[in-house]
Amino acid sequence: MDASPLTLHGLSVEGVNQCVHCGLCLAYCPTFSVLGTEMDSPRGRIFLVKSLAEGRMSLSDSTVRHLSLCLDCRACETVCPAGVPYGQLIEAAKAEIERQRPGGPVRRIFRWLNFGLLLGHPRLLALAASGARLYQASGLQRLARRSGLIRRLPGTLPAWDALLPTVPSKAERAAPPRLTPAEGPRRARVALLTGCVQSVVFGAHNRATARVLAKNGCDVVVPDGQGCCGALNAHGGDHARALAMARSTIDTFEAAGVEAVIVNTSGCGAHMKAYGHLLADDPAYAARAKRFVASVQDLAEFLAREPLRGPLSPVPLTCTYHDPCHVVHGQKIKSEPRQLLAQIPGLRLVELAESDWCCGSAGIYNLTQPEMATRLLHRKVGHVLATQAEALVTANPGCILQIQAGLSAHDAKVNVLHLVEILDRAYGGHGGSRR
Repeated sequence: MDASPLTLHGLSVEGVNQCVHCGLCLAYCPTFSVLGTEMDSPRGRIFLVKSLAEGRMSLSDSTVRHLSLCLDCRACETVCPAGVPYGQLIEAAKAEIERQRPGGPVRRIFRWLNFGLLLGHPRLLALAASGARLYQASGLQRLARRSGLIRRLPGTLPAWDALLPTVPSKAERAAPPRLTPAEGPRRARVALLTGCVQSVVFGAHNRATARVLAKNGCDVVVPDGQGCCGALNAHGGDHARALAMARSTIDTFEAAGVEAVIVNTSGCGAHMKAYGHLLADDPAYAARAKRFVASVQDLAEFLAREPLRGPLSPVPLTCTYHDPCHVVHGQKIKSEPRQLLAQIPGLRLVELAESDWCCGSAGIYNLTQPEMATRLLHRKVGHVLATQAEALVTANPGCILQIQAGLSAHDAKVNVLHLVEILDRAYGGHGGSRR
């Protein structure tokens, strides 16, 4: 008689049986490099996941701690010779943690407020952004910090305030036009994901993305009704809402009638490319999800398929590039951003040591695990400063905010820019800058 399939929270973790315990992942795991403990390595966490699924282990405080310390950066997947789908395993484990140990009333309300209310309702998220803008512009944030009130907040709330980005004005948060027509010979009709946090903090990046795509022959559509793709929910163990958001995202972009869906945020892109797995057991969406996944492309992945269309103006800048985890490991995109930067006149690219190591942002990891996130951030900032670059270029809002905070803590005069900002500058735009 066949053994029952291994599952956690109803999600398959059969991938644990692909692990051959070779240990190649150890040297590439950020938490193992810091702590040096087996249970804080991918191999150790796979053992924990398998033991939980087989009922040989309970979710003790120690087990939860080891699993929760995982960044889900997926660097182990890049080097794994057996093809272990580690990202799927850790997301299933975190969903099981939330099922068995949701925490007290305060934590549950806090998670519902963020994962359910704000991320699930774009208008409420925009309202919250306006409130955060008022909190900052009125001077209340400065007063709360100087008075020491922030340090007295419970749990990880002080870390949330420290990483709260400067919320731009309502005008700067504006979405791109519903249609930005192609310039020159038409290449494709594409849709742009404007995102959740991206739309209220980095709206200028979205507008710059639409301009750059149009310069490269794309009719750019911004579908109405789009919201969060569900990436943050999935990484945080909120599986049910992640499924609902995936279905809604597919509905929205299918109706747009485009050839490609362009994503300028790494975590969103990697998650949307995983919809086929996420919805594999949904008879109404399984086939649709596979078709949708085939249309999803990272901005650099799409643009690098052809030479950039000119003319390109010089951007006299020495910069270095940080590979966001869910671009380089989640989507296996590494050379394309560098190919694009190499085409910009006047720009000099200096390689960054450990460029593909996590900076500690990792979705909301820097908010839930601030101590480890800070240790990894200091490591990243040290490498950035060693390049003596004027700017660091990357392609994910979480990385931008995290590395900006780290550089500010070191009083370093290094700008942190999204890839599309550099491209937009080369086309004569404002680079998507909020400054």
